[in-house]
Amino acid sequence: MSHTYPITWELESIYPGGSGSAAFKEELAGMERDIEALTKSLDDAETAGEQDKFKIQALLTAWTEAIQSITLRLRESDSFVACLMAQNMKDGAANGLNDRVKTIGARMLGALTKFDARIAAVADDVWNAWLAEGPAGAAAFALAERREATKEKMAPELEELAGDLAVDGYHGWGELYNTIVSRAKFVVKEQDGTERILSAGQMHNRLSDGDRAVRETAMAEWEREWSDLGELTADSLNRLSGFRLKLYERRGWDNVLKEPLAINRMTEATLNAMWAAVEEGKPQLVRYLNRKAELFGIEKLDWHDVEAPIGSAAKTVPYDEAADFIVERFRQFSPEMADFALMAFRDGWIEAEDRAGKRPGGFCTSLPKSEQTRIFMTYSGTASNISTLAHELGHAYHQHVMNDLPPLAQDYAMNVAETASTFAEMIVSDAAVKVTEDAEEKLALLEDKIQRAVAFFMNIHARFLFETRFYAKRREGLVTAEELSELMEAAQREAFSDQLGAVHPSFWASKLHFYLTDVPFYNFPYTFGFLFSSGIYARAVKEGPAFADKYVALLRDTGRMTVEELARKHLGVDLEKPDFWREAVALTTEDVEQFLSMTASR
Repeated sequence: MSHTYPITWELESIYPGGSGSAAFKEELAGMERDIEALTKSLDDAETAGEQDKFKIQALLTAWTEAIQSITLRLRESDSFVACLMAQNMKDGAANGLNDRVKTIGARMLGALTKFDARIAAVADDVWNAWLAEGPAGAAAFALAERREATKEKMAPELEELAGDLAVDGYHGWGELYNTIVSRAKFVVKEQDGTERILSAGQMHNRLSDGDRAVRETAMAEWEREWSDLGELTADSLNRLSGFRLKLYERRGWDNVLKEPLAINRMTEATLNAMWAAVEEGKPQLVRYLNRKAELFGIEKLDWHDVEAPIGSAAKTVPYDEAADFIVERFRQFSPEMADFALMAFRDGWIEAEDRAGKRPGGFCTSLPKSEQTRIFMTYSGTASNISTLAHELGHAYHQHVMNDLPPLAQDYAMNVAETASTFAEMIVSDAAVKVTEDAEEKLALLEDKIQRAVAFFMNIHARFLFETRFYAKRREGLVTAEELSELMEAAQREAFSDQLGAVHPSFWASKLHFYLTDVPFYNFPYTFGFLFSSGIYARAVKEGPAFADKYVALLRDTGRMTVEELARKHLGVDLEKPDFWREAVALTTEDVEQFLSMTASR
């Protein structure tokens, strides 16, 4: 089938030659040299002893410039390797490059640890004067944040050692998971009786097939393979969590949420207020789940039923049609956002082809040196696929509006990153429901919209409950695959208000997010992003096109303040209080009421 827009991404303009790129190897060598020079400068400053104010400030400026330059290239390199590995899980050379990038990252972490120790030792009056005089520029918030965080960590040499050991320890266990996934094989029988081997990405799409018999068979095979891989995945999860817990212990941290909350620049009071509002809103979704079970003619939905379409309402949408629809809907909110999305489609920034060998899931990764992004997914034409496309384009637009900021000011947290992506999803899904005149299609699109609320209020909550309890149990020793499955089943039943029949006990093994080492607790930021963007979207609807500039201003501040400060400045709300969260949760009620009304006569 010919396409107006390419369905495989273009990486040659980043570093030509793929995993054999000479330009990329030179980039890595350049970073290694610059990190060595930075480290020497930091070490020399220590041996030089006390220096006058102006020399100290000159060093601070030079170090900051070097850090920002290396950070830009390191992010570019990390993203490039992630793209190579995702498009072909059997690319051994890419795996080797990934190891080298991780090693360089560890060296940079060591240099940053020395930098943090130096800035922590600078007298307050000298530091504050330097920040006020402007050399730090838009990176001032991130630098001040680093200075404060250093006071709660181990001695610099121990932090540097931990970073070095993490390459083959902590990060190594995360990489092992990628190897395990690449070996996963799922067997399906075609209608003619022949057997076909699918990758995890291909098989996952079958779990939301419109035919319940197909879903049941696919779910049984999905659960079988992940259960078979349980010993290996449990080993990986236990070891990386053990490393993390030991590091926390050495730092004197007793709360496992301390690091993820700090990374997301939010308080525990905000997290608790959000989950409390979610719990209050779950009865609305229970009404939806019960009605859906009735429509399927079953007492309770099984796990694979939750995201399945109602009847035959779901249609397959060609990739080009989906692209044009997204661009058109973005344009009604912001011409700039639409033009950006069109460029991403036309210039081959998106890897969407449905083929074997790709890793499962979807992501958007930033290439800040090139001022580009790349989006990865496996597109099969479902409404969920269109939502994923819009979601990842939201991430990409967020990076796009920050490209002119210093690298340290571009470092926004995952929770506000999910705000931009979810906002983009809402623009597309809300418009899709409104513009269609076909009742069956309207119902399918409305349901897809509600399913996102189910995902963020229930599925993500299950992950949060599981991970919180897993870490508590891990403190006592290794947790077996069987115990992990028991924890997961209990978390799913609680998070879904006990509305499910068969659950997915081995979800802990199949979900990449539990094995990511860059960000611990890769779950609650999604719910934050969904609800925060709901509040922003309500304002966008109310204010119309005039809101587009305000939205960009908010996005540009995401790397320069805490989420509580961001909400106060741009929305005038207090995130540590339940009011904002309750209002955002309540927005789902209207969709549920419409769904119940449309299905009342079925």
